[in-house]
Amino acid sequence: MKRLKPILLRRCRPLLAVAAMVASLVGAQWAVAQESTTRVYYFKIEEEIAPPASLRVEKALEEAERQRADVVVVKLNTFGGMLDDADKIRTAFLQSSVPVWAFIDNNAASAGALIALACDSIFMHSGSSMGAATVVNQTGAVQPDKYQSYMRSMMRTTAEATGRRPDIAEAMVDPDVVVPDLSPAGKVLTFTTAEAIANGYCEAQVESLQELLRHAGVEKYTVVEQHYTWIEKLIGFLVRPVVSGLLIMLIVGGIYFELQQPGIGLPLVVAVSAAVLYFAPLYLEGLAANWEILLFLAGLLLLALELFVVPGFGVTGVAGIVCLVGGLVLSLVGNVGMDFSHVPLVSLGGSLAVVLLAVTIALPLSIWVGKRLFESRLFGGLALNEVQAAEAGYTVSQPEEASLVGCDGTAATVLRPAGKVRIEGRLYDAVAQVGFVEQGSQVTVVGYENASLVVVRKD
Repeated sequence: MKRLKPILLRRCRPLLAVAAMVASLVGAQWAVAQESTTRVYYFKIEEEIAPPASLRVEKALEEAERQRADVVVVKLNTFGGMLDDADKIRTAFLQSSVPVWAFIDNNAASAGALIALACDSIFMHSGSSMGAATVVNQTGAVQPDKYQSYMRSMMRTTAEATGRRPDIAEAMVDPDVVVPDLSPAGKVLTFTTAEAIANGYCEAQVESLQELLRHAGVEKYTVVEQHYTWIEKLIGFLVRPVVSGLLIMLIVGGIYFELQQPGIGLPLVVAVSAAVLYFAPLYLEGLAANWEILLFLAGLLLLALELFVVPGFGVTGVAGIVCLVGGLVLSLVGNVGMDFSHVPLVSLGGSLAVVLLAVTIALPLSIWVGKRLFESRLFGGLALNEVQAAEAGYTVSQPEEASLVGCDGTAATVLRPAGKVRIEGRLYDAVAQVGFVEQGSQVTVVGYENASLVVVRKD
């Protein structure tokens, strides 16, 4: 039950007609609260809003409910990050059965402002700011209006859900939204601590958690802080977009180098290890499903068939690339099976950008590294760089097959275009110069290339 002072005071402001009755109810509830110790669950978001942050919030709220916390306090100091993860955090705060209070320490910008708005109460450290929630890409360029429209809608609905002015929330996203005496046209709104207090976006200026609780009227309390195990810290590190991109580069690079050498060696070990580190934390956190991992493996299998079984590069190779990229991308988003209704377009596009960028960088980088590696003094001896030139006395003897040019024979197998031909009772490797040659057809030898006779069908 959300019974604590800052929430009640804000929610009861419009109810002036029944102020006396509300005051009596608040006083009774507060008296009960003071008879016991308030249990406060405390955790921090002090990094870019990304999958590790949304996972931290999910675990924090679950643990707060298990420990029967009376209030959750989240310390915010972030310049923003990925919109889909901010939306997950926003939704989790709005749906929380435990009151959530934000303590902004310096910054709650962009996605951080959206998260702060979803909290029941906001407290700010001196010198802090909140706002500037315009959607930008990785380079800082402002995104098209369809993204801004989505962000405006989320900011507005979030402000409405928590009893704050929605026009102010929109002005934090759109410079065209004018708030009289507060936000002129052409400027994106950002609040200082004093401005946020004056406009009902902050309860008070506080300098510490203890001061925050005292201002809220909580005298007797127990603080339970969130603690991560080393495994949880490792998972949080591995699911960062930058780390995921580097792991994809290792997968692609390992496969490339493995194809450059016979047998199974270190590059394949690196590729497999990177794939495990990529998919394992996503699987444990419920992002990567079994079928998405199988889709990735199917892509590898199709590419192997294209390279070693099917001649040329066609449907099998294209299907392999699509499956491989699809498995990597879908493992990063929170879809449920083939249901993508709850996956923002920004999230899907961001995941696709991470994968394609990593693959685009990995391939040319692998080629460049391979060339430089085998030209170096340390590894130069691993490659055969000597040229057996004719000027140095190296010659190639003409094989017996070269003397068969002009001879006639019979196709012992179908030439598609390679196969076998029979000449004077002996079998020879052959390749059709034009088209396919059916078994039993009469052929004429017109050349000898690459250790095979070149034949044409006799008319």
